[in-house]
Amino acid sequence: MPVAERTQGASRAKSSTTAKAKTSKAEAANATTTDATTPKRPPADTTSGLARHLRLVPAPHRRGAAEAKRVARRDLALLGGSAGALTVVGLVMVLSAGSVSAAQGYGGNSFWYFQRQVLYAGLGIGAAIVVARLSPRIWKHLGIWILAGATVLMAIAARPTSGTSLYGASRWIDLGPVTIQPSEFAKLGLVAVAATILTNKWSKLDEPMQLLMPLGPIVLLVGLLGIAQRDLGTTLILGGLVLVMLFTAGIRMRYLLFAAGAGVLGAMVLIVGETYRRTRFFDAWLNPWADRQGNGYQLIQGLIAIGSGGWLGTGLGTSRAKWDFLPNAHSDFIYAVIGEELGLLGALAVLIAFGVLIYAGVRIALHARGTFERLLAAGVIGWIGLQAIVNMGAVTGLLPITGVPLPLVSFGGTALVVTLVGVGMLASVARDAATPARTRRGSAPGR
Repeated sequence: MPVAERTQGASRAKSSTTAKAKTSKAEAANATTTDATTPKRPPADTTSGLARHLRLVPAPHRRGAAEAKRVARRDLALLGGSAGALTVVGLVMVLSAGSVSAAQGYGGNSFWYFQRQVLYAGLGIGAAIVVARLSPRIWKHLGIWILAGATVLMAIAARPTSGTSLYGASRWIDLGPVTIQPSEFAKLGLVAVAATILTNKWSKLDEPMQLLMPLGPIVLLVGLLGIAQRDLGTTLILGGLVLVMLFTAGIRMRYLLFAAGAGVLGAMVLIVGETYRRTRFFDAWLNPWADRQGNGYQLIQGLIAIGSGGWLGTGLGTSRAKWDFLPNAHSDFIYAVIGEELGLLGALAVLIAFGVLIYAGVRIALHARGTFERLLAAGVIGWIGLQAIVNMGAVTGLLPITGVPLPLVSFGGTALVVTLVGVGMLASVARDAATPARTRRGSAPGR
């Protein structure tokens, strides 16, 4: 009996081993079938880690060469059409709005402002064409030099003995036949430098100190120079364009709100601390009718000019406000003359043109090849868009008067040339996105 039991036990063990082997083979076969029928997951996107911060994110699919060129042509058409239309409108309106003051100030030559603006527009368009044909990454190297030169010139302009003062601000340097405004170059340089810093610190944007250094001291230095020039409007534009770039870079919202709150608090301290700023804010803006012949005069005359235009305007060249009623009719308040001569429809057309320009800039930023290009485009369009909003808001009484010109439209050589260079930078980013991918350092999306 013990021998028989051992024999039966061995048989049962052998049967169990055979069953397990068959089961293992069946499971292996099932696993092979499952692997063959189940689609494999695509490899993880190596650029997602680099682009995780961006709020203006790249397209989810890689475009072919033909599609990229088609998108770039559309972006360039929107950009060139809107910027060109605004420049032409600016030339026409400078001729109309500035004819009277030019004749009074320059020996009866009513075309003086127009002739200078045509010269500036020619220089700016030529510079924009050259810049558009350059690689946008060249601004990684040029930005710091432009900003350094601009800060030195801003310090010179702030000195009463070397700068030229007008309407309480000392932001110009008189070079004889031309007058330059260094703060305009500071906008250009600050955009390039901020884009470079944010790109270089891309993996550390969640750390406050890494975000603050060295961008914080740079912005503070340029802002203090703007305040030293008594030019609060340009200082706010400089700070605002950096906030737009930080928002685009996708920094934590609490950091962004803290920076914006600190900027607003600082602006309020500056407004309350200076008599002329306090007067502009509380009297000229909030209650202009209380002193209609004094502090509120310019805003009231601007509103009268806009209201006189009605729907279709009084006609090109027929403005009454430019006959010494409206100060700065050809520069800061040219939008009021547009509303008077071209009416509500003309003013809305200019507003729409700026909307198309901003839309084109956002599209270019979205379609940009990499992070630096995307931030560069966002900074340029943020600067132009904020400045347009501040100017038109001041002319219509929605915002305080800050002395900021209307981009591409108001008279001013430095502002027009530098703004057109900014348009060229946007065109450069759009052209770069349409070119075939090149094997070069930092050419991968998200870098």
